[in-house]
Amino acid sequence: MRKLLAVIRREFMVRAHTRAFVISTVLGPTLMAFLVVFPMLLESRDRAPKRIVVLDAASGEFGARVTDALAGARRGVGPDAAPRYVVTRLAAGAGNVAPLDSLVSLTGAKDAGPGALVGVVLVADSVIETGRLHYYGSNVGSLSEMGELQRTVRQAVIGERLARAGVDPAVLMVATAPVSLETARVSNGQVSGETGESSFILAYVMSFLLYMALLLYGTQVMGSVVEEKSNRIMEVLVSSLTPFELMLGKVVGVGSVALLQLGIWSGAAKLLTSQRVAIAGLFGAAPSDAVGMPIPAISGSLLVVYLTFFVLGFFLYSAAYAAVAATVSTQQEAQQAAMPVTLCIVAGLLLMFGLLDEPNGTLARTMSLIPLFAPFVTPVRHSLSPLPLTELLASAGMTALGVVVVAWVAGRIYRVGILMYGKRATIPEIFRWIRTG
Repeated sequence: MRKLLAVIRREFMVRAHTRAFVISTVLGPTLMAFLVVFPMLLESRDRAPKRIVVLDAASGEFGARVTDALAGARRGVGPDAAPRYVVTRLAAGAGNVAPLDSLVSLTGAKDAGPGALVGVVLVADSVIETGRLHYYGSNVGSLSEMGELQRTVRQAVIGERLARAGVDPAVLMVATAPVSLETARVSNGQVSGETGESSFILAYVMSFLLYMALLLYGTQVMGSVVEEKSNRIMEVLVSSLTPFELMLGKVVGVGSVALLQLGIWSGAAKLLTSQRVAIAGLFGAAPSDAVGMPIPAISGSLLVVYLTFFVLGFFLYSAAYAAVAATVSTQQEAQQAAMPVTLCIVAGLLLMFGLLDEPNGTLARTMSLIPLFAPFVTPVRHSLSPLPLTELLASAGMTALGVVVVAWVAGRIYRVGILMYGKRATIPEIFRWIRTG
């Protein structure tokens, strides 16, 4: 046990005391701060209304209706909501040619300053029949802006169609007023206070953290084995402790570093998100810009489930990476040989997205019992819809069994492979190592 602890301590200290670890640990919260502040700055900057001209070539009040709809559009909600557009209505000339050409030439002028004309909406009677309204803008590639413009104009077109059909548009507008769906997650018959958006964000973050840890630190286990093989240090180490103890020490040591760094990042993220309103004030942004994104809250039971499957998943894949490293002699060969393991990790992350709509379906239940995918699937399922204790225990038990099997197989490969130099082991040789051990 003392020798095993010495290996764990060595692997931990070697990685935790490196400049790369310190820099990445600091850069993580720095990047989080940037991701918190930058959207608020963009939102605050974009609150300036955009200047639009409505070129009215229609009869009746159609042009005025479109103008009023655009002028009434708002960016944001509540008292901080700001006008989205500054709208000017102009009558079209003969044939709608000269005025349109002159306005288009002014659109997006670089020397016009922040109040420059950004777009022209051409309103004609043909829109009522065809449903096609022409917009000439300097930035038509923004899907969000074009979507908002289309929704705003659509209401004006519907109102004009109703008016020409003899129906009071006000009545229909009241009847078809938008309804927002405010969701609340129910856990064990009680409302937890979480929204659907926060549940999705939580599920995504948990899966992505495991994905990052496996790719960053699981591959470090592989790299450490290959490096020690190439330096012939492995021959000295296996004379003092068994190959399995050596592999276990590497996995636990590197896993401890991963948990330490992810814990620091999680704490920094919690601190930044809890103070986002104050941060918004420091940069002159409105409080509504800071509270727009839902911040998920993780319960104690979910944290236990996530940490359990995080540890199990890390042990499983790290042991697989260690076994792969034992069969090769160079880092390049290791990257190629580890491709099946990496593909399983990527598949586990992708499966998470496929289970969001039906977290308790047959596919989700099946994936929760497969050790390769359970570390990704089960915590996500539990975050979306709390699972019964029996199902959690079954998933954890199958994953733990998978860890034992993979560790046993990896140990037998490791025992022979770490002392093999000069060539990459073939598949028949690997199976022979597993049989004979």
